[in-house]
Amino acid sequence: MRAMSSALQITGALLAQLLQALRRNHALEHATLHVLAQQFPHAMLAGRADARGFVLYGSVPGAAVQAAAHSALQRLRSGEQQLALHPNCGTNLVAAGLLAALAARVATAGSGRLARLLRIPLLAGLLPLALLAARPLGYAAQRSLTTSSAMGALRIVSVTRTERAGQVRHRVQTHAGAALPENAPVGNEAQS
Repeated sequence: MRAMSSALQITGALLAQLLQALRRNHALEHATLHVLAQQFPHAMLAGRADARGFVLYGSVPGAAVQAAAHSALQRLRSGEQQLALHPNCGTNLVAAGLLAALAARVATAGSGRLARLLRIPLLAGLLPLALLAARPLGYAAQRSLTTSSAMGALRIVSVTRTERAGQVRHRVQTHAGAALPENAPVGNEAQS
């Protein structure tokens, strides 16, 4: 029993570390997108975070991504927590989908086909309300569930730009270990 309990505690601790790394990287991804949007307002950019960093998709120079990621990390550490939240985050889309589904379920509840058909005007009224509520709910979910602006000792290890079949991909690798001195080498430098 003790071995099982210890294994569960270790697994729980590792899962908590994994989730914290994912939330930090998600926040840094959003902040990097905000910084890049200021420099490249017409660029079409998207991102995806994981526990080891994040990937940005979009045709911008690798050096710009590297500079933006470092700037974003510094700005998050300086207290610009709003950078961790992004209006185009998938969390906002999930919130919109859930609220729209809930509105549809409420509006079509009841027995009988005729009763459900007569509730279509109710559905037409509930869906816009659900979509209005989705953005603040999505931001709240980002703030409390899917991102963390507490960067701690997170550092950027490398930024690598690749291009395949016309798609530009920037891999930003992070590590949550002890911080390095500001001028220490950090692995692969960005390629432009």
